Amino acid sequence: MCLAVRQNRAGIEIVERLKIASLVRIALWAVVFVVPPLTAWSDDIISIPRIIDADTVEVSAVKVRLEAVDAPETDQLCLNQRGERWACGIEARERLKEHAGNKLWTCHLHGADRFRRALASCDADGEDIQRWLVTNGWALAFTRYSHKYDVEQETARIGKRGLWSGAFIAPWDWRHRTKSTEILGSTYVPIDAQTLLLSAVSATGAPSPDCTIKGNINRKGECIYHLPGGSHYSAVKMDTSRGKRWFCSTEDAEAAGCRASKN
Repeated sequence: MCLAVRQNRAGIEIVERLKIASLVRIALWAVVFVVPPLTAWSDDIISIPRIIDADTVEVSAVKVRLEAVDAPETDQLCLNQRGERWACGIEARERLKEHAGNKLWTCHLHGADRFRRALASCDADGEDIQRWLVTNGWALAFTRYSHKYDVEQETARIGKRGLWSGAFIAPWDWRHRTKSTEILGSTYVPIDAQTLLLSAVSATGAPSPDCTIKGNINRKGECIYHLPGGSHYSAVKMDTSRGKRWFCSTEDAEAAGCRASKN
C-alpha cells in the first residue's frame, strides 16, 4: 500500500513539473514575440532613406524621427520675403531630398516616441543631417528636448536662411496654433496677414488630386485619417478647426501621428 502511495505521489509530481515546464515555455515564447529585443532601440541602421518630411524618414524599413530638431509640417504655410504665402513644409522636405535623399544614411537609434517612431540622430555620408537642417533654416532646434543645435539656429536666423528668410510659426506651435501664437522670422507681418500663417496648405480643399486623404480629430483628441471611399469620408467636413488636415499619403498621415479609421 505504501509503495502504491509513493508511486502515485511520484506520478503527481511528474505531472506538476511538466505543467510548470509547459508554462515556462509559453512565457518564453510570449517574451520573444511580444517584447521587442532590449537592443532594438540602441542599434545603428544604414540605408538610403525614404524622405517623408524634413524630420521624418524611413531607413531600413524603420520609421525614424530625427532627434533634437523640429521641421515644418508638409501642409504648413509660411510667408516669403515679399509677404506671400509659401508652402514651407513641402520645400523643407524637398530641400532635404535634394541634399541627402540619395546618400547612404547611418542612424543611431536612441528610443521611440509616442507614435512608435524610432528616435535617432542620423549622418548622411558622414554629415550630421540635423545640423545641416538647422544651419540652413529648414528645421528648428527643438529646445524643449535639446540645445545641441542652438548655435546653428542662431547662424540661420542671422543669415536669414530658409524659414528665417520670411515669417513663420515654430512647428511645435503651429500644430496647436491660435491667433495669439508667436510669429518668428525676418519679415514684418501685418495683422491681416497673420491669418495666412494660421491656415494650412489645404485650408479650403484638397491641395491637389493626389492629396485627398482627410485627417480629422475625434473627441478624444486623436488624429484619424480617412481614405476616399471610407464609410465616414464624406461626413468629415474639411475646415481648419481643431487641426483638420489633408494628406497626400498614408505615410504623411502616420508621420503626423494619425491612425487609420477603423471603418
